[in-house]
Amino acid sequence: MSAAAPLRDPAARGRVTVLLLGLAVLWPLLVVAKFRPAALFDAQNLRTVGGFLAGFLPPETGGEFLGYLLRATLETLAIATAGIALAFALAVPLALLTTRALAVAEIGPGPGRRRSRLVFHALRALLTVLRGIPELVWALVFVRVFGLGPAAGVLALALTYGGMLAKVYAEILDAGDARPARAILAAGGGRLPALLYGLLPGAAQELTSYTVYRWECAVRASVVMGFVGAGGLGQLMDQAMKMLNGGEASTILLAFLALVLAADRLSGALRRRLGEAGTRGAAAGVGAAGGTFVLAVAAAVAASFAFLELGFGVLLTRESAALVGDFVAAFLPPDLTPAWLAKVGYGAVETLAISAVGTLLAVGGGFALALPAAGRYGAAAERTTRFALNALRSVPELVWATITALSVGLGPFAGVLALALHTAGVLGRLFAEALQNAPTQPRDALIEAGARPAVAFLYGTLPEVLPQLAAYTLYRWEMNIRMAAILGFVGAGGLGQLLYFELSLFNYAQASTVIAAMLLLSIAVDAASAGLRRRLAG
Repeated sequence: MSAAAPLRDPAARGRVTVLLLGLAVLWPLLVVAKFRPAALFDAQNLRTVGGFLAGFLPPETGGEFLGYLLRATLETLAIATAGIALAFALAVPLALLTTRALAVAEIGPGPGRRRSRLVFHALRALLTVLRGIPELVWALVFVRVFGLGPAAGVLALALTYGGMLAKVYAEILDAGDARPARAILAAGGGRLPALLYGLLPGAAQELTSYTVYRWECAVRASVVMGFVGAGGLGQLMDQAMKMLNGGEASTILLAFLALVLAADRLSGALRRRLGEAGTRGAAAGVGAAGGTFVLAVAAAVAASFAFLELGFGVLLTRESAALVGDFVAAFLPPDLTPAWLAKVGYGAVETLAISAVGTLLAVGGGFALALPAAGRYGAAAERTTRFALNALRSVPELVWATITALSVGLGPFAGVLALALHTAGVLGRLFAEALQNAPTQPRDALIEAGARPAVAFLYGTLPEVLPQLAAYTLYRWEMNIRMAAILGFVGAGGLGQLLYFELSLFNYAQASTVIAAMLLLSIAVDAASAGLRRRLAG
């Protein structure tokens, strides 16, 4: 009797092909990103990092410093809350004008349909610009106009998050049942009544939940913007790092961790309450809790503006408008000389390489940490790993970039490592949740057939969650391209380093070209990521 032929993986050839293609694309990106892991083990770099980290102990606990820390923490929360409030005020009318469910350009006919279509697409383009330029860039620009302090951070959040909220609000309204709103419009009602009585009742829970989530993101963003002088914990951290005061820096990092974890828990609790209210019914649940929620939000917003001593009037004065107008005029026209465009083009490629390589490293690290975080190796390993994931993602990318620049020197590789460390914490948490929620039937069937647990995981569990893991990775890549564009503010290469130099030298025409490149790169990555997600979903 002839020996049985060995079993072969039918998908092996496809996997090898994909791997080879991936390496062919990745290799040039590794070269541009100056990927050189050996620098991590260089004796001089190890001594520098060791000395720097040794200075972090013991943390600073002096009463005067803790007083500064408390005020900076409250200022960070106030900047996030005030910024989201202004973003909401900007997003609501923009969402009303750009949702297809209520757009005259989409529901015509009528004599103003052509003009409405132009306005509709112009506003959609405005939203792309607002959310495409990172909030740290807006903050840097506003610091040049209004000086150091929280005003720059609040306005930066208002613009970037206003664009994000308006886009998502419009998409949520478009995804709902538009028939009640169309009936109100057909009966002669205006778009505002159609929104309030036709679209809003069915979408209120999801809109509120997303706004709460964005506030949580704004807390992290408020910390980062402090590195360019926009107040809060970030500004305090930047001062401590520049003075090489490790004790103060470690205490601020602990405050970062506590603040991010508290914001996560509060945001999660609020979203769960909203979900429970939604399951009880709009009238009984949302209606009963809505009044209390609105009053609490209004009180928090008022307290934030009072704490920052920042009223709406300060931002809307004629003098402020003139300052902004003069500053914007200095950016026009952008520098389009061939030599400068070539330099900006290389900066864009370098930024793309930083984001791609950093994200890929984070996928590997995040997945390795997700396995114990999902409970595969016991409760103790799960708790320890989840704490490590929270610590990784709680430290802002700019702080990681400052540390990694000491480890490997200035340049794009420091940015790659900074993105990898922070993003590994984010993706590891998401991957762990996906693995925990994966259906168990395919894995159990393979184990009952005699497969080893590792094989059952690879061929039973992993195929079930792979599309979700890929979607999480692509979403994060979209965010990392924006962050990679600004890591250069601390010497980590890319477009951010070009922008920081040109703004420092008051070369606004050159800076304008860099900002436009950031915007175009963000749009291109968003489009590529969306296309890949659609293919995965299909």
